[in-house]
Amino acid sequence: MTGFLPGNLQPEKEEDRWRHELADFAKAHQQELAALSWGLWLENQHNGSVMGIDLKPTPHFIYCPKEAVAKLNETVGSFLQEVVGIVEGFNPETEVLLVGINQGQLKVIEFVTDPSPPQCFETVSADVDTLLDRLEQGLRERVKG
Repeated sequence: MTGFLPGNLQPEKEEDRWRHELADFAKAHQQELAALSWGLWLENQHNGSVMGIDLKPTPHFIYCPKEAVAKLNETVGSFLQEVVGIVEGFNPETEVLLVGINQGQLKVIEFVTDPSPPQCFETVSADVDTLLDRLEQGLRERVKG
């Protein structure tokens, strides 16, 4: 069954539904995603990578080196130049950046949290592995790739 998006007269395509589900998931879990983003940033020693979500075979988090994003952009004839710019300008101290991947398609989600990601990480009563497990379980329940 396809639905209609608010303000959109076109029916939602089944193959695009995952994008909306991922955006809804991110909106509902902003604080936890901010905490996870900062925790991963610390664990990976500030190496410039960004958090990703691969929906296949089941939704799970990955860590995307910015070099891999740039190489992918080259492979597809600079079609992802805007994504490269977003990754380059990403400030993990003030915002969260997610790159959703599903069968060769991307969905970029970027948002600012209040409190900041470092503060979210301090106040969440969970380590990175616990956050990953909790959020991946929520992803599997919410997002159907």
